[in-house]
Amino acid sequence: MRAAIHIKNQTNEHIEGKLALVEALRRRGIEVVENWTQDAPVDIVISIGGDGTLLSAVHQIGGSGVPVVGINFGHLGFLTTAGRNDIEKLAECLTTGSYSIEQRTMLEVKTSGSTLYALNEVYLHRLDQSPLLHTQVEVDGNMVATYAADGLIVATPTGSTAYSLSCGGPILAPGSGSIVITPIAAHTLTLRPVVLSDNVALRLHNEESDIVCTLGVDSYVTQLSGSDAVEIHKAPYQINLVRIGRQNFFSAIRDKLMWGM
Repeated sequence: MRAAIHIKNQTNEHIEGKLALVEALRRRGIEVVENWTQDAPVDIVISIGGDGTLLSAVHQIGGSGVPVVGINFGHLGFLTTAGRNDIEKLAECLTTGSYSIEQRTMLEVKTSGSTLYALNEVYLHRLDQSPLLHTQVEVDGNMVATYAADGLIVATPTGSTAYSLSCGGPILAPGSGSIVITPIAAHTLTLRPVVLSDNVALRLHNEESDIVCTLGVDSYVTQLSGSDAVEIHKAPYQINLVRIGRQNFFSAIRDKLMWGM
């Protein structure tokens, strides 16, 4: 096995974790690529940090299909599978094959002149001191509704436990083949989250052409003018997320989100 290590924060704690991981992997005969680039062929990518670091690894992996596994050096670490004290356990699981792979849906997001990809969510949000957004949503060319709200989230099953959940959206299982549209601080009680098939084509745009809002695609944030539409559909590839031991999506939401407890 050839493993790449992805790290963003160069704190003493992160560097010590990286050194411990390199030593544990090499002791078990796993080749380590420390300064990894997308062009270097590897069998697995190991992220050291929190969910944000793992997301950046996901975007670097792109459509290559290389599995990614995270060691949490952050706070919640919902997407990560190991803690900072589990480095030896992770190395052993990779050596013995005691891990599973969850395939996670990616979204392809097109705006004027750019194409982006999201593992978690795409969102529109009004700027500070700006009025409510009036976002028109179309599904496969059919008008759904105009959302009068602070913003709107389109989340994958992976992102359903993140920003969307905090705004009242439902939890979607990874294999459900669905996405969810969740309003942010909706102005009326009738606007509720809507679950759709992930095979639909979405189009979002503001009714007011002079409005400028924030567009977020995972950790990437930019500004979008009201005249620009956002087109969203399922990306042509999925991300392979590694879970070690008997971990799975439901054990993660029980242990880390205290779901059902």
